[in-house]
Amino acid sequence: MKAIKELVLWLLFIAVVVAGLAGFYALRPLSFSKLPYEFSLKQGSSLKSAARQMQQAGVLPSDWLFVLLARGLGKASQIKPGNYQIETAVSPWQLLDMISKGRVEQSSISIIEGWTFTQLRAALNAELALRHDTSGLSDDEILKSIGAMERKAEGLFFPDTYNFSSGSSDLTVLKRAYQLMQRNLEESWKGRAANLPFETPYQALILASIVEKETGKASDRTMIASVFVNRLRKRMLLQTDPTVIYGIGEKFDGNLRRRDLQTDTPYNTYTRAGLTPTPIALPGLAAIQAALHPAQSNALYFVARGDGSSYFSSTLTEHNNAVNRYQK
Repeated sequence: MKAIKELVLWLLFIAVVVAGLAGFYALRPLSFSKLPYEFSLKQGSSLKSAARQMQQAGVLPSDWLFVLLARGLGKASQIKPGNYQIETAVSPWQLLDMISKGRVEQSSISIIEGWTFTQLRAALNAELALRHDTSGLSDDEILKSIGAMERKAEGLFFPDTYNFSSGSSDLTVLKRAYQLMQRNLEESWKGRAANLPFETPYQALILASIVEKETGKASDRTMIASVFVNRLRKRMLLQTDPTVIYGIGEKFDGNLRRRDLQTDTPYNTYTRAGLTPTPIALPGLAAIQAALHPAQSNALYFVARGDGSSYFSSTLTEHNNAVNRYQK
């Protein structure tokens, strides 16, 4: 009986010592040569693999102790991949909490109003924190990959700033931007003004892209939309330079010539009536709202004043006078 008591006491002593050592290991701050300290865990990493990666990165002095801690706390299957940043001293317990909850370092990319899809792809390709899964894919293949039903990619991605974990796919960013554009366009379409001269949200998106490229001053946006809506109602040519430039494409040298206005392309609104076949750029929400809620006016023309704003006219005579005043 005495021997059994002694054994129990020894076992309790050993348990207390082990618990104390485990607590000492779990709560003692890790040592880093400098802060912040960055490390990455690969997709699909097991607990052992993650611990080994952290040891090799200089985060952990021992991988097996960390594995025992994670298993003891029931978090062996909760390790999240990603790029992590340690900004202040942390203990192994805090580190385990970080990687089991996926508190990864966030990167971001901004998609700008007025960009073409070509410019958007270039920005994604230049973002080092992204995984470039679109590399080598055509625009059509990208659309299929993100579940888009449209045939052309232009104008389909909502301009905004998108946060992502380092190592995320560029397709993930594109899918989020596409879905956000769909939601914003759908919601805006539901509250549109009556009797607009187009029948689908996609047509509204086309007009919004033209408004986006023509607007120099935000306060003019609804008036610019009004000019185009009034022209569509009267079946007048839109005669807007940005569509011609888009149709010229990479050959455009920055100088729009008279012959360019006379050379027919699907995007030349000086030679073809109605809207262009697709958007010509990425419109922001303000441009979408302007296209669906244009100002009430009789304006059919506008000319840049030279300070970013525009002068609007309802007759050709008034417009020609404004051109002579502001551009000659």
